[in-house]
Amino acid sequence: MVQQNKKVLVVDDNEDVLKTITIYLEQKGYTVIATNDGLDALKRCELENGNFDLLITDLVMPSISGVGVISIVKERYPDMPVIAITGWGEHPEALAAEARADIVLEKPFELDEFNKIIQDLLS
Repeated sequence: MVQQNKKVLVVDDNEDVLKTITIYLEQKGYTVIATNDGLDALKRCELENGNFDLLITDLVMPSISGVGVISIVKERYPDMPVIAITGWGEHPEALAAEARADIVLEKPFELDEFNKIIQDLLS
C-alpha cells in the first residue's frame, strides 16, 4: 500500500540504519525527513510545526537521547505516533515507556514487521 502525503521524521545516529530506513520508507511512498542528530530532529519539528505523521527515533544517540527527543515531541505534539528503535539496552521498553513511545523495536528487525507497525500506527 502506497502511503501518499504521509510525512515521517527519522532519527538515527547510525548512518547505515538511517539510510536503510529512509530508502525503505521512500520506496513505500512516504515523504521522509532524515537526520542523524536528535537536536536537529527537534528543530525540524519546530520548523514544520509538528506536521509529521510519524516519528521514528533511535533511543541511544549523542547530544540528546531518543528518550529526550520523544519526551519533547510528545509534550509538544501529543498526537504524533512514535516508534523507538534500539540496538542495545537491558530494558529498552522501560526507557521508551518513560518517554511515551507508542512502539519499541529492537534492532535488527524485519522490514515486513516494521511496515505493518507503521501502517497500524497511521491507520
